Formats: sequence, C-alpha cells, structure tokens
Amino acid sequence: MKTSQWRFLAVALVLMAGTAAALAWLRSNQKLGAPGIKAEPVAGQVQMKINLPERVLDFTSTNVPEPPVVLGYLPPDTSYSERLYFDPDGLRIQSTVILMGADRTSIHRPEYCLPGQGWKIDKKETVTIPIADNPPYQLQVARWDLSTSVQQADGSKATVYALYVYWYVAKDDETPDHDTMLEHLTLNLFRTGDLQ
Repeated sequence: MKTSQWRFLAVALVLMAGTAAALAWLRSNQKLGAPGIKAEPVAGQVQMKINLPERVLDFTSTNVPEPPVVLGYLPPDTSYSERLYFDPDGLRIQSTVILMGADRTSIHRPEYCLPGQGWKIDKKETVTIPIADNPPYQLQVARWDLSTSVQQADGSKATVYALYVYWYVAKDDETPDHDTMLEHLTLNLFRTGDLQ
C-alpha cells in the first residue's frame, strides 16, 4: 500500500473509533426526558398509564384494548392508549397515543403502517388548529385523507373514507413533521442527554 492509502486508512479507523466511543458514551449517559403528554408511572412497569378523557364535548367514548398486532410490533417499553369516541349523530373518532420509551422505533412514519393496514393515502397537508387554551395557541398537525375498499355483507365492495390527523409531542416541543421530530430529538439528546 502507498503511504497515502495508509494515512487514509488510519484516519478512517480513528474516525470510526471516535464515533463508536461517542455513541457508547451517549448511550450510557442518556436518560428519558419528561413526556410531552399527561402520563402516570405504573409501579413495577416501564410503561406509563395514559388517561384519555372519557367525554369530549358531546362525544362519549369506550376504551379500546391494545390490539395484539400493536403489542407484538411495538418495543416493550412503549406506552399505548386508545379510545373510540362517538357523537349523538354517529360520528366516530379513534384517538391513539403512543409514548416512546428508550427504543425510538415505537415512533415511525405513518406511511408504513397505514398502507400495511390497507389504507390508501389520497392527500397530505399540514393544517393549523386554533386551541382555546390559556393562553390560546395554534397547533400545526398533519392531515391526511385516506380511503380503503371494504367488502359488504352482500359481497359488493364499497369505498370507506377516513381523515387521519397526527403530530409529534415532546416536552416544550411539537411538530407535524417526522423528519423535524427526529432532528429535534437528536439535537436535544446531544445537548442535554435527555431522550425526548
């Protein structure tokens, strides 16, 4: 090998060793930050209890147990809660909260799981929802129009439409964009050692 190739190899090895050391240090010094939602610790468990409200405006609700496919797919330190809300006219809203633990893979792109459940993504946009809190604020969310084909009892097929709204929340941070969430998570981890 030429001298320049040895130098290149040495620099590459030093960079790899330095990166490995930095990642090992970061892993051993990171801790979970405070959740960006209301959640309570559960004694003897790593998961937290997430209480979604039973009533919202004119909507009543029922608790939905975690589907086995979700329990088998998400990392074991993931906290999960789901409720199905109904208004007097029959409108149904399914609300799901997923709280990431130390394993970041519990938070993934909806582009993966929605088509996997048979949904077609027809339209994507970001919208702003005014929140009448104290103080009031503007919440940016991702809003997607979805459709799927379902078989009726008589054997015919019908198209079902859905509206999918989501955003990512951490303590003092919200975004409707997955890449922005990952960027904020990474920067916060390097700055503070807290995994959002």
